[in-house]
Formats: sequence, structure tokens, C-alpha cells
Amino acid sequence: MADAPRARKLAERIQQIVARMLDTRIKDPRLGFVTVTDVRVTGDLQNATIFYTVLGDEQDRTSSAAALASAKGVIRSEVGKQTGIRLTPTIEFVLDAVPETAASLEEALRTAAQRDAEVARLAARASYAGDPDPYRRPAEDEDEADVAEVEAGDDGTGPGRAGDSGPGRP
Repeated sequence: MADAPRARKLAERIQQIVARMLDTRIKDPRLGFVTVTDVRVTGDLQNATIFYTVLGDEQDRTSSAAALASAKGVIRSEVGKQTGIRLTPTIEFVLDAVPETAASLEEALRTAAQRDAEVARLAARASYAGDPDPYRRPAEDEDEADVAEVEAGDDGTGPGRAGDSGPGRP
């Protein structure tokens, strides 16, 4: 069984070979503008899955898939020649879903941005259900002098006042 780094190196090499072949050697008129996006090779180096995208509409995708299926044997033999490994992996072409996924993600982000803007617009003109400041504060209309007397301990009932016997006084 091959190790993972060897499978990665083989996958990169297969991607280069297939991309070059699609550009120069495969002359099928059904083949559209195809880009090889990724290649995955199994750990035993027996199977290679080639992911590709096609620029165009659904008809371009189906015709390119047919062209790739018909050129699969030529591509596999060229991969075997250029890689030099004992067993050439079988090749499978899979249409990559990256463009559709990206479009759906962009739509979801656009919808989220619209909702955020709506919430921000509603929050800008909203008012509090109760008081704007829900925390209790001391009354602000008290005289500062009254507060100072209480802090000093002189609240008018201390010693030396009329009617106060004080300590040691009868």
C-alpha cells in the first residue's frame, strides 16, 4: 500500500498531464472550455477521480462530459506512460460542484446582509420599552450640603446641641 504523500504527488502529476492533454491533444469538438480543478487518488493508487468544471451552460457541460468519457482511454494510457508506475490507475471524471456551491453561498451571504441591514434600520429608530437607563441612581435633586452633613456625621442630633445630654452630662 502506498503512503499518502506518494498519492498526493501522483494526483498532482495526473492533474498536470490531463490538463495538458485537454489543451493540446484532445481535439473533440464537443469538448468545451474545461478546467481540471482537482484530482484524488486512492491510497492504493488504483483509482483516480478527476474533478473538472466547464465554462458555459448545461448543454456545454453534457457535451464536455461525453467528450471526456470518449477520451478516457487515451488519457489513461498517456497517464500510464508519463507517470511510469506499475499499475495505471483507472480514471473517472466528475463534474465539480464548486461554481454552484459558490453561487448558493453568495446568495446566502446577500440575503444575510439584507436581513442585517433591515435589523439595523429597525434598531436605529427603536425606543426603550421602559426607562432608557434601567439602573437605579441616587436622587439628583438632594442638596449637596445635606449629603455633606450626613457624611460628616453631623445630622443635627449630635453632642453639643440643645436637649442633648451627651456623654457625662446629666
